[in-house]
Amino acid sequence: MAWYAFASAMFWLIVGATVALAVGTRDTLIGLALSVVAYSVFGRLLSRHAARTGISSALFSRALFGYLGAAVAPLIVGATALYYAVFEGSVVAEVFHQYTGWGNIQIWYLIVAAYSIPIVIGGVRTWLDKLNGFLLPFYYVGLIVAVVWAIAVNGYSNDWLTAGPVDPQVNLHAPGWVFAFSVYMGVWIMQPFTWDYARLAKTADATFHKWLTFGPLFYTLTLAVNAIVGIFLAHSLTAGTTLTELSAVQAIVGLTGIFGVALVWVSQTRINTANYYLASINAESFFARVFRIRLPRRIWVVLVGIAVFALMLTNAISYLLKALQWQGVVVVAWVAIALVYLAFARRDRRRSEDFEFRPGRVPAFNMVGLGAWLTASVIGIVMVEFGGAFGATWAPPAAFLVAGALYTAGRFATGERYVLLSRPNDPRMEVDDPWEARVECATCERSYIAQEMDRNPATPDHAPICGECGSNDNAYLAAAYEEARTSAAAGPAVASRRTPEAKA
Repeated sequence: MAWYAFASAMFWLIVGATVALAVGTRDTLIGLALSVVAYSVFGRLLSRHAARTGISSALFSRALFGYLGAAVAPLIVGATALYYAVFEGSVVAEVFHQYTGWGNIQIWYLIVAAYSIPIVIGGVRTWLDKLNGFLLPFYYVGLIVAVVWAIAVNGYSNDWLTAGPVDPQVNLHAPGWVFAFSVYMGVWIMQPFTWDYARLAKTADATFHKWLTFGPLFYTLTLAVNAIVGIFLAHSLTAGTTLTELSAVQAIVGLTGIFGVALVWVSQTRINTANYYLASINAESFFARVFRIRLPRRIWVVLVGIAVFALMLTNAISYLLKALQWQGVVVVAWVAIALVYLAFARRDRRRSEDFEFRPGRVPAFNMVGLGAWLTASVIGIVMVEFGGAFGATWAPPAAFLVAGALYTAGRFATGERYVLLSRPNDPRMEVDDPWEARVECATCERSYIAQEMDRNPATPDHAPICGECGSNDNAYLAAAYEEARTSAAAGPAVASRRTPEAKA
């Protein structure tokens, strides 16, 4: 239910309606159907591996880009979630300001940001799950009532089903359904979002999750149902006006009054629980890795709320939209590389549980992954900035194909040279079950499962060290890289005798 918060964003209604105005209803529905399939397939793949590893998308990115190279991934994911929080929070503030006529908009910005913070401080499996589960029916009941209300007031016509583009003369440099599919590719940020939620799932529930939580049911409701309602309401409520997220929402509120206000509050509050959560966990990861600033997630939630309020005050919709376009192609390239990595892991029969993320077991920079990501992202951004209508349509597909092709070629050429550091003395190999056995870190004197532990070659006895302490220990990192260069061990891990430090 915490994940299903994404299903109730007004954003999805407006995306569907906007695409339909550009290419017509028929092509929009074709592009939607293809998008539901693509999102569902990728969601099933990523959620399965995320649940098996239990690691975040930021840690998974270490396997793609290296220990330091992966620092960009949480920045992109967190910034995108932050920007969406600004959008959705602004909508709530504008609606309350319009409906009540009280105060100025800055006060409502502050109220919305302030009430969002305590909602998100609780855990995903408890508070957010229960809150979103409680609010979900209200959202869909609200959509049904809004549609029925619109029909009662304006009557019903099938014209919206056969409507063509508003301006048929605009050259999109592709069939309409390709343009529609490309627009939804720009929101593939849902894939790393999927990873960050699915890592909390139980592996025993994999079948349920791949069909209902992160698969076809979720994306049918999120993409298709919302888009269809958005297309209908756009033709019924906003005829003759420029369609924006705010204009459509204002039309709903103008039609249904306090009921519309309640619908907007439910939808935007639900989606912002997800936005604040993802922004906070990725900010925590980014600042810990890059600046070594370590704060509890609750503090990061507060800081995210402050950042959301500050961005609302700048009225930054125009440049945020441009930033989201740039991030769209960057994320599409990330998805392509992640899928190719998983394909190679399947070819090599590498279990998801064995994915490597420990700082001393992955290179600082994975030049194959980083090169593919950077090249594809630059090409996509250049197409967005200078390619006009052609670039807007083809930038996401181009970034996806370039990233996938370059990473595939690089992996065939280099094998796992830039994926894993081949070092001996691996605690995972010293215990019967690395997911159950506990090993005490010699630095912080806390015990963690062997799956997270390494041995520190900078110490005479190769003392055990946890991932957190290893991230802060430059001597350990330098010694690990040197050991990898000089070690004659074959493979990423070398089995050794169990030692007394491994405590079941």
